[in-house]
Amino acid sequence: MLIKQLSVFVENQPGRLAEITDILGKGNIDIRALCIADTTDFGILRLIVNHPNQAERELREAGFTVSQTEVLGIGIEDTPGGLSVALNALLEANVTVEYMYAFVSQTAKTAYVILRVADNEGARALLESKGIRILNGEDID
Repeated sequence: MLIKQLSVFVENQPGRLAEITDILGKGNIDIRALCIADTTDFGILRLIVNHPNQAERELREAGFTVSQTEVLGIGIEDTPGGLSVALNALLEANVTVEYMYAFVSQTAKTAYVILRVADNEGARALLESKGIRILNGEDID
């Protein structure tokens, strides 16, 4: 199962992130994970939320540039070397990871990793064959 990720173009101006989180909060949209990559002038805010279609619509209505991308979420044991098992499986299959970000779930001993790869379905099948848990949107608590 793939997870819908929102990517929001954000100008580096005071209050822009607060504005985005205010919009999501007023829409009763819960942020499950996020990361931001920035330059001097702008950033790309990547979000996993509980209602991605609603979040995209509300952010667009507020004037933000937003896109949705399907990403792969995996659950790995939250121990040293846990992530290397998944990354080495992808390496062996010559799958390039474009970007990733991780966070620890509220469930003990589980780390969640969001991966962006060119072939989500191929990577999903490969990782499942190696015993790596594939997440869906409801798994991210």
